[in-house]
Amino acid sequence: MQIKINKEGKKTNYNLIKSWNDVTLDKWVKLISKKEKTKSQEALDTISILSDIPKKVINELSVEDIAVILKRIAYLQEKDNSKLKKIFKLNDIEYGFHPNLEEITLGEYADIETYLKNGIENNLTKLMAVLYRPVTERDGDNYSIEAYGTSNSRMRAEKFKKMKAADVNSSLVFFWTFVKELSTILPSYLMEQNLMMIDNLLMTNSQTSGVGLA
Repeated sequence: MQIKINKEGKKTNYNLIKSWNDVTLDKWVKLISKKEKTKSQEALDTISILSDIPKKVINELSVEDIAVILKRIAYLQEKDNSKLKKIFKLNDIEYGFHPNLEEITLGEYADIETYLKNGIENNLTKLMAVLYRPVTERDGDNYSIEAYGTSNSRMRAEKFKKMKAADVNSSLVFFWTFVKELSTILPSYLMEQNLMMIDNLLMTNSQTSGVGLA
């Protein structure tokens, strides 16, 4: 989507995301950053991350113009379909979501707990690298994924910075449900903390583009 800005009689076209699918995981992490920010700083960062408008130009826009852009971003986010994407392709490689979370190993879950404990915002790519792995076999909707290995997971996490934020959000919703069910089997304080962290992250995401200056 193009935004036309008129400055001192000169009109310049800038690009804003066309849909939430244009938002990559690395951009999403910046959007949901827990750093203390004023509303004006949130607005500046949000528009800067989701467009190619220079921060200097954003700062010179009227509050009314800022509100219009933020409303457009909020609209695109609301249109996002949060249905779990079981398989996605990145750099010509198919990655599949863990086909049966009930069979997740203790080692896999131990790594997930570590990532959550150390701050989910900073470890989202690593979490996704546990939940999504290269597809090794596929027959229609049925598929198998690569066995879990920490070294492969680290390399995959780096690649997943370009994963679509919409896919991350839908998988977190699905994973939150799984953790909730697992907590009835393995009740612990840490399980409750994991649920709270994922829940807070999802809530933060739903409020990301709700910055208002009007």
